[in-house]
Amino acid sequence: MGSMELEHQTMETFLRWAADIGISDSIDSSRFRDSCLGHSLSVADFPLAGGRGLGAARELKKGELVLKVPRNALMTTESMVAKDQKLSDAVHLHRSLSSTQILSVCLLYEMSKGKKSFWYPYLVHLPRDYDLLATFGEFEKQALQVEDAVWVTEKATAKCQSEWKEAVTLMKELDLKPKFQSFQAWLWASATISSRTLHIPWDSAGCLCPVGDLFNYDAPGDDSNYSEGPESAIQTSSPQPISTANECRNNEEEAGPVVETQSERLTDGGFEEDANAYCLYARRNYQLGEQVLLCYGTYTNLELLEHYGFMLEENSNDRVFIPLETSLYSLASSWPKDSLYIHQDGKPSFALVSTLRLWLIPQSQRDKSVMRLVYAGSQISAKNEILVMKWMSEICGSVLRDLPTSVSEDTLLLHNIDKLQDPELPLEQKETEAFGSEMRAFLDVNRLWDVIGFSGKDVEFSRRTNRMMSKWRLSVQWRLSYKRALADCISYCNEKMNNLLRTRDRIRDL
Repeated sequence: MGSMELEHQTMETFLRWAADIGISDSIDSSRFRDSCLGHSLSVADFPLAGGRGLGAARELKKGELVLKVPRNALMTTESMVAKDQKLSDAVHLHRSLSSTQILSVCLLYEMSKGKKSFWYPYLVHLPRDYDLLATFGEFEKQALQVEDAVWVTEKATAKCQSEWKEAVTLMKELDLKPKFQSFQAWLWASATISSRTLHIPWDSAGCLCPVGDLFNYDAPGDDSNYSEGPESAIQTSSPQPISTANECRNNEEEAGPVVETQSERLTDGGFEEDANAYCLYARRNYQLGEQVLLCYGTYTNLELLEHYGFMLEENSNDRVFIPLETSLYSLASSWPKDSLYIHQDGKPSFALVSTLRLWLIPQSQRDKSVMRLVYAGSQISAKNEILVMKWMSEICGSVLRDLPTSVSEDTLLLHNIDKLQDPELPLEQKETEAFGSEMRAFLDVNRLWDVIGFSGKDVEFSRRTNRMMSKWRLSVQWRLSYKRALADCISYCNEKMNNLLRTRDRIRDL
């Protein structure tokens, strides 16, 4: 049996198992016993939009229920502990561990059971590898180039290592095999929890939601047409994004638990007490065959990489931060530091422009009239605006010059990585010799240079090499997006500055 045929067969088995435990895309779940899908949704491949996902099996209306997963079908610490006394006793003795650590251990414990696990039909469909920042090796981490991104990656890895060391004792008490106690296994489990859990009100670690985690991500936008993987939000007059367990954990750490009122109703999805199930809804109208998407919330591309292992080519929520003078922050008290950024399209944020306008005005001239203009987001004067645009253009240029590679070099590198990954594109030796230093370094690290250079890539890469290459590609893709935003900001500022200068010259001529 071929791998595609086997995958199709195991998917059918999984969907039958899901139907047996009450998961359904129909209000009347008794109508479909061979599969939990078919009425509203179907599994499909979307190669240019997230890979495997869920498509509309018919026309769907905005706000319509498309999937219902009963509480007993959710994979939670509560549900796993209830089915295993040994696990329950062990977990009870380790209450100092966080809820996320406990859920990670429970997941590894169920994985160790193999086919004996109640969750086996679901577990076999979980990804074997993830591309979250915590899984990046030294080469991929350094390939990010930008100091802030490297620091975030190091922090994510250190956190994962620390949590693993704290949980090892519990895993030993459960007699997990060494491979399930390893740091690599922990990386996999914590990445699964980070990228796939949905928020539930009774456990901050969240839940794994069979079938529900097949939805791909839809980034929030200015209207109801959003776009790409799962979780819950509050329904108001317009759709709001679904909250992941990861997002809720972060929110609780920063601002305390969020309490929902009885009048609030979830749009993309959420656990509903009256239905005793996780209910997921269409966030907009969908045509037959169109991919049905859910929104995780508002994330920058670096945050998407950190928590979910992917990024978006176009992300209206992405932010690029530039180095600012310390004295500038004291003037930005009306705006949080994280509001001083450049949008992905190169336009500086309202707060950044307003703060720079004030900073570049001599202190003796900062009277009430000037302050009113600043807080209203208005231009103070043509001279001041020119100084603001010039300053931003120069800073962005300085940042770009200090980075090891340029936009054009990264664009070419991405192209070469794609050629290296594509088995349909044979490489001649002269082509590999023309690769840049970073590509050669990757080939050297993985001992692939001689193989590719002399065999023309007739050999398949190992699974490990392919995973490293995917992570490396994400690093290059992220830093390229970062640099393009800076380059676009330079263009934006120069154009605005030139327009101001031309206007000033015309006024002088009059």
